[in-house]
Amino acid sequence: MLTHFTNQQIADLEERKRIAMINSLSGFKSLNLIGTINKEGQTNLAIFNSVIHIGANPALMGFISRPDSVERHTLENIKQTGYYTINHVNKNIFEKAHQTSARYQREQSEFDAAGLKIDYKNDFTAPFVQESKIQMGLTLKEIVSIKSNGTQLIVGEIVDLYLPDEIWEETGIIDIEKAGTIAGSSLDGYHATQLIKRMKYAKPQQS
Repeated sequence: MLTHFTNQQIADLEERKRIAMINSLSGFKSLNLIGTINKEGQTNLAIFNSVIHIGANPALMGFISRPDSVERHTLENIKQTGYYTINHVNKNIFEKAHQTSARYQREQSEFDAAGLKIDYKNDFTAPFVQESKIQMGLTLKEIVSIKSNGTQLIVGEIVDLYLPDEIWEETGIIDIEKAGTIAGSSLDGYHATQLIKRMKYAKPQQS
């Protein structure tokens, strides 16, 4: 049996049910903790499942910030300082990482609330997550407004990258499974992964 939803039926679903459904449709997503600090020195940490690769030269990453109908501490801090970190969520910290999705007051650091350690590196402004195996320090490049729903695409350039020597392969590929990096589904699912096969660079077939 096949279930069919029209866009109106989707819109008519109870809000939390609709959010869970649509968040499931894009499949498995990356899970990252974004670390920021404001000009007063107040740190913030939040889990995001929307981090994406934008480009390799320069090395750009993006993530989606939801509409600012309520306080968005991550975005506000990035706008203030121009710096932030992206830290992979791994098997050892996913429960603590999930806790950062709670709506804490600005005065409460999610690092403390979730029991994760702040790691400052080489005078970089924003805090890294010490327990994360793959850590990126970024500078803000641009903010792109998405008019359809009021969200914003935050684009940053990687200026610092930290990872264990043993997970970087000669091909340049980073073995994220070896780092324990996990994936997410919907808003509350956490998944271990298994590589099926690494394919060769695709070229047009010759007759």
